[in-house]
Amino acid sequence: MLGQHFVRIGAMTRGRTPYDARAAIENAEIVAALSRLPWSAFTPATEKISPGVKPELWTEQARFREQHEKMATESAKLLAAAKTQNLDNLKSAFASAAATCKSCHDAYRTN
Repeated sequence: MLGQHFVRIGAMTRGRTPYDARAAIENAEIVAALSRLPWSAFTPATEKISPGVKPELWTEQARFREQHEKMATESAKLLAAAKTQNLDNLKSAFASAAATCKSCHDAYRTN
């Protein structure tokens, strides 16, 4: 769900779909709320049941938690930017949030 709502904002920022301020806010609200949820699925207790995860995730929990906080922070900034109803603000915040997602995926995701 997080990815789907994030992609919708990205499509607007890239001009693939028309910019809709209301839809941007609605999607950013969902992204901000969901950005705090997935992390509980990636604790040492879930190591054996978490597919698609590199082994480093389990040995670098402090760094992983730092990535989580960055994602939550950038998601909040994305929501704030969406609420300005300014496409340039949204583009900038989206780029920062996307970089945070990519960084974590590159470090810890196998697929």
